[in-house]
Amino acid sequence: MSKKSTRNTKGKIITAAWDLFYEQGYENTTIEEIIEESGTSKGSFYHYFEGKDALLGSLSYIFDEEYDRLQNELPDEMHCFDKLMYLNERLFSVIEERIDIDLLTRLYSTQLTTKGEKHLLDHKRLYYKLLRRLVTDGQKKGELTGDMTVNEMVKLYAMCERALLYDWCLCNGEYSLSSYAKKTMPMFLAKIRL
Repeated sequence: MSKKSTRNTKGKIITAAWDLFYEQGYENTTIEEIIEESGTSKGSFYHYFEGKDALLGSLSYIFDEEYDRLQNELPDEMHCFDKLMYLNERLFSVIEERIDIDLLTRLYSTQLTTKGEKHLLDHKRLYYKLLRRLVTDGQKKGELTGDMTVNEMVKLYAMCERALLYDWCLCNGEYSLSSYAKKTMPMFLAKIRL
């Protein structure tokens, strides 16, 4: 099986699962429904996942899928800082629209207690690669500070996003995540902009 075919099959399963989790809840979604919705097979499902619980760690895949789509929307002439804020606003809108807050909370709690792979911190993800590319470009253009390294700025950005997501989960989604982030992210990251 080619790498692209593998990604497509796994991606179909993940996307179908998270759509069903959002529509009918995690507990009410069966593996059979995920297989049917994804148009894959039982063998494919179990090739990639041990069971439904294993899908909880796949949310980072959904995020990266969205970042992959969004990176093509960024105009070259847009200030790098504005690109970062745009990506944040769009991703948080997707989270509000497509991700059940209880599942997001569960994901964060598993990431805090797991001794194994921490998907959200995997620096090989498209998320981190895209952020590093944007920050590097911003420094070269003189749009972002040279007082911090690329990795320091990426870490700060990611930390701010996680803090906002954590608070939103803690408050059980009582406010608009994307609207609140639109106001606060520029304040949190003001020192990196030139």
